[in-house]
Amino acid sequence: MLESELKAFYMVAQLGSVTLAAKKLGLSQPTVTNQIRQLESQFAVELFYRGGRRLTLSETGTRLLPLIKPMLSHSLNIEFFLNNASGNAGKLRIGATAPYYILDLVKAFREQHGGQVSLELGNSQQMIEALDEYRVDVVTSSQRLTDSRLFCLPLGQDPLVLVVHRSHPLANQSRIQLSALEGHCVLMREHGSHTRQLTEDMLVRAQLKLENIIEIGSREAIREAVLRNIGVSIIARHEVPDSQELRIVTIHQATLLDEFLYCLKERRGARLISEFVQVAQRRFG
Repeated sequence: MLESELKAFYMVAQLGSVTLAAKKLGLSQPTVTNQIRQLESQFAVELFYRGGRRLTLSETGTRLLPLIKPMLSHSLNIEFFLNNASGNAGKLRIGATAPYYILDLVKAFREQHGGQVSLELGNSQQMIEALDEYRVDVVTSSQRLTDSRLFCLPLGQDPLVLVVHRSHPLANQSRIQLSALEGHCVLMREHGSHTRQLTEDMLVRAQLKLENIIEIGSREAIREAVLRNIGVSIIARHEVPDSQELRIVTIHQATLLDEFLYCLKERRGARLISEFVQVAQRRFG
């Protein structure tokens, strides 16, 4: 059987890193490297071009990649079927863009159904990719998708607000126009973040181009930077931590940030996914 070797190849190809792939698979880096080399040796093919520490898919590897995805889906469907048939509690893998909606759902799910749960955090693009690649079973995301393959459940929405340190010049304002940000350092999420995309859309509508921007790759790091008065940031209202050091400033005509729960329709009937969706529907439906 080649499943473990093919899975190792697929994860390395998708993540571009043996280190990240090993972490996702719960294996050591040498194990993942050996699995790929065994696959290449057995069939006398080259799946990656290796230049220093960089891995680039070869032509053979590029053609093989889309053939593996149906195998992973089929394998997971079998695993879920066997868990359902045996009553095994199983493990639900959850991806989320923020902890605020998902943690209450995880708590309710565990109280009602038990079983193991893993939670992975990332931006909207990363989480949807993880769902599509069967690395997680359900995800929450602020991105509204129209993909017919996805089941979607709205969870809620919050306005985008400006969060500033209490000593910042804008801290004494209760409401501002976006133009008030000119000349101030603005902390922005990385590309792939839906919050960043919505922020940039608001700036375009306001015909405002900011010159003083620092890009920071996580919500947590942005909050820490605002607490140190490094800059200000636009985030969802529910993401602002409860702190006497921070002030929330309303933005005129601010965009609402939605939150959705997604799973693949083809796996909607799997017991763990179905039970989790039912918990979410009772709470938010």
